[in-house]
Amino acid sequence: MALQSFDARLKTDSSTQSQLPKTGFVRLPGILAPNGPIPVSKSTWWAGIKDGRYPKPVKLGPRITAWRVEDIRALIAGAANDR
Repeated sequence: MALQSFDARLKTDSSTQSQLPKTGFVRLPGILAPNGPIPVSKSTWWAGIKDGRYPKPVKLGPRITAWRVEDIRALIAGAANDR
């Protein structure tokens, strides 16, 4: 079975968009599948951050990492436009 591209697997329906808050921050479980809109594993996500494919996180505390919702929405919009 051929692997689907990130763009083909990305959830871009309205229900996914409504899961994200309008502004603020979102933690990793809210970003990655199965609960979030981005269908990649944690290791792929962190490698993508290192490579510059995915947005950089914001440290909210010593053990709290989050991402700006605006950055995640831009990532989703950019992937949807590449289809």
